[in-house]
Amino acid sequence: MQYLEIKDNLKDFLIISAGDILKVDPDFHKQRLSEWQRKGYIKKIAKGYYVFSDLEINESAMFIIANKILDPSYVSLEMALSYYGLIPESVYGITSVTSRKSYRISSPIGRFNYRQIKPDLMFGYRLVQYQNHNFKMAEIEKALLDYFHTNSKLNSESEFEELRINQDIFKERVDVEKMKRYLAQFKNKALEKRINKFIEFITHA
Repeated sequence: MQYLEIKDNLKDFLIISAGDILKVDPDFHKQRLSEWQRKGYIKKIAKGYYVFSDLEINESAMFIIANKILDPSYVSLEMALSYYGLIPESVYGITSVTSRKSYRISSPIGRFNYRQIKPDLMFGYRLVQYQNHNFKMAEIEKALLDYFHTNSKLNSESEFEELRINQDIFKERVDVEKMKRYLAQFKNKALEKRINKFIEFITHA
């Protein structure tokens, strides 16, 4: 198949791999991917993953791509806190957690940062639909827990203040009881102490 035929067959894909192409064209030679890059048809995002150069990139598309290039993973940490409006700053790069090794990817469309957590902590996310796709986004309670878990020195009230958590949104959207149920699954007394201290701070600030 020619490039335009393959592209038409994969028009609903936000991110593609050689395996995806081989499913529509079994005779495809992988070295053509380098040729397509030179011609500007595609952009390499990570090892084995590409996007068509004319793909419309928005936040939701970036979330789907982040989920795809390192699996299992889900969007969490600063990106999720920003997504829910808990923090005011825009976030540089898509932040996710994974049960695999921590990993950073710099690509033509942006940065993807992954922080490692234990496999038994890969819970507390939901599927969000975008067009014909879904992406995995941490629930607001789990995003906070993941953030504190991966930032283990975050402990003092001055550090809590520096997070600039929106108190109104926290009170409106965060289910504290659910957060504590999730917290129990971490089985980490030091984390429990820090989270309880943070909850006390943010609800009485």
